[in-house]
Amino acid sequence: MNSEDLKLIIAEGEGLTVEFKEKYTSKIDRDIVALANSRGGYILLGVSDDGKMTGEKLSNQMKAEISSLARNCDPHISITKISQTGDVVAIEVPEGLEKPYSCSSGYFRRLDGMTQKMTQKEVRLIFRAAADMSFESLPCKGFSFEDVQLGKVRAFLKEAGASLKVTGANLPSFLSSLGICEGNTINNAGALMFAGDINRFIPHSETIMAAFKGVEKVHIYDRKDARTDLLSQFNAAMDFLKKQLNVRSEIYIDRREIYEIPLDALREALINALVHRDYSMRGTSIYVNIFDDRVDISNPGGLLPGVTTRNFGKESVRRNPVIADLFHRMGKVERMGTGIKRMKDLMHEAELKEPEFTSDTFFHAVFYRNPEYSLKRSGGLGKKETVEKTREKTREKTREKILVLIAAHPHITTNELAKELSITSKGVEWNLKQLRDSGLIRRVGPDKGGQWEVSSGKL
Repeated sequence: MNSEDLKLIIAEGEGLTVEFKEKYTSKIDRDIVALANSRGGYILLGVSDDGKMTGEKLSNQMKAEISSLARNCDPHISITKISQTGDVVAIEVPEGLEKPYSCSSGYFRRLDGMTQKMTQKEVRLIFRAAADMSFESLPCKGFSFEDVQLGKVRAFLKEAGASLKVTGANLPSFLSSLGICEGNTINNAGALMFAGDINRFIPHSETIMAAFKGVEKVHIYDRKDARTDLLSQFNAAMDFLKKQLNVRSEIYIDRREIYEIPLDALREALINALVHRDYSMRGTSIYVNIFDDRVDISNPGGLLPGVTTRNFGKESVRRNPVIADLFHRMGKVERMGTGIKRMKDLMHEAELKEPEFTSDTFFHAVFYRNPEYSLKRSGGLGKKETVEKTREKTREKTREKILVLIAAHPHITTNELAKELSITSKGVEWNLKQLRDSGLIRRVGPDKGGQWEVSSGKL
């Protein structure tokens, strides 16, 4: 590893294939096992968790101890690349060919940039599913570095909050550090994330969004197909959901929008669909279907063997760990497999029915809409009318509170009102103007030193 490669890896941060350690300890065998059980990768000694170099010196004794620890794993792991690069010791761990591996402390794996100990059940589940090479790790036939769109790479880096600059010159090193490139071969995960035209290589990779009138798949009134990279598919699906769902607003100059189904819950379901989809199933798509009473987000592949809807979300098993790692780097995947619980909690907080999860050939996440704001097929308020009515009710309540406060404290200031009402000063000023224009209050004396007066009979 040269200094440029090192800077690149540190800039990207910890992930599925990279572990930072400030100092060498004998417990490093856990990280060696975890990487061997995953996709292989690097352990960098002399780097803190936040990417700052703290420095570590490689000695012959340390090198011998690391090699010995690896050999004592079961099955033994051969590590031949241990090097000093600047102030950092780099240990390259190859992906194991005889998984699962264990050390004296047990079985470990990489998940969301962390080394985690596995239970026996998790060992059986993970490596039963990994008996055959996953689709994401297979070489993408005909896909080369020229087919990578740098704009999509930069979009990924922006989402990940990385200031790294990737060019055609360092693109191979960058893709290799993410676990999606080996030599001149780029795998399917790399194509799904960064292909300029994914339809040329994996044409069945798409997300189809549809809005139906009623509760059956009969009358479609809006549809959008996203045949592009996975990040763009995610963004397109979120935009479609925002467009179709009802939203109420609390407006005090600045506005807070509240969707009938929590967007964070839908976001978790979309990420889950993209990360767990079986991309080897041709002729299938991720579907985002919106009905009058519910939203159904589904992905081909169902649950992995041994995982049921009852323990789903408790067993952190991923069909596509490389894709999951890339979305984790972008801050879109929660650690420790908390997504399912988070979806349930968000729906509970919104006082909505708990989401339903079912699985056959497809995995479905169903979110029921709030009947108060769902679209009506006949009669009742329309979407815009419902939103405007909600806004006006909120404004009326705010102005009523202002009248009460002014009556009790005629000298109260704008800032004091804002603090009492937990809104902005501009919001207070806007409401005060409405009250003055309506003749409900008037100002007596100058702006500074004067006082408010409520019109007689208004309270």
